[in-house]
Amino acid sequence: MSHDGRVSTTDSPDTTGRRRGRRPAGQDTRTALVDAARAVFAENGYDGATVRSIATRAGVDAAMVNHWFGSKEGLFAKAVLQLPFDPMELQAEIRQGPDEEMGERIVRAFLTRWDGAGGDVFQALVRSITGHEQAGHALRDFFQKFFTALITSIGSDRIPLRMTLCASQLVGMGMIRYVAKFEPMAAAEIDTLVAAVAPNVQRYLTGEIG
Repeated sequence: MSHDGRVSTTDSPDTTGRRRGRRPAGQDTRTALVDAARAVFAENGYDGATVRSIATRAGVDAAMVNHWFGSKEGLFAKAVLQLPFDPMELQAEIRQGPDEEMGERIVRAFLTRWDGAGGDVFQALVRSITGHEQAGHALRDFFQKFFTALITSIGSDRIPLRMTLCASQLVGMGMIRYVAKFEPMAAAEIDTLVAAVAPNVQRYLTGEIG
């Protein structure tokens, strides 16, 4: 395998007993690789993940990464850098309701989506920040745009500071729950965490911040 993650077609023969080449249902192979990549990147970060380990997790030949995504970089972009939800739809959902309850809606929405995806996308982004510059950019860009739009919509001042404070709560919560997996937060019910974290987020959105 080359340094950019591409798999050479001259690699040693596959001795795992897996069928080589493209599955009959190509889209199934593509989906399996994206799901497997998300899990492997979440466990090992970008540098620690290999094309072969991802392909093994997906149960396909490593050459399929080149076939569908061009390289490990291309697979990372699809599996991790593309969010598994529409930010605009999420913003619209959170805006439905009183401004003074927006913090609760934000925390609940993020926990619900992250829990539903097993936290893999968030884990993969965080674990890959040190080895993949785009991971850090993607995380920062999302939170900047997301919170700036919400804070602007409710007319609060000091938007950049409020945005970063809100992001610190969400990223910190995600780190403890999905990456470091500190108990009891890792296993806590969503309602418990909403009750504990939402008041801080609400203050950062609409309250006095010094």
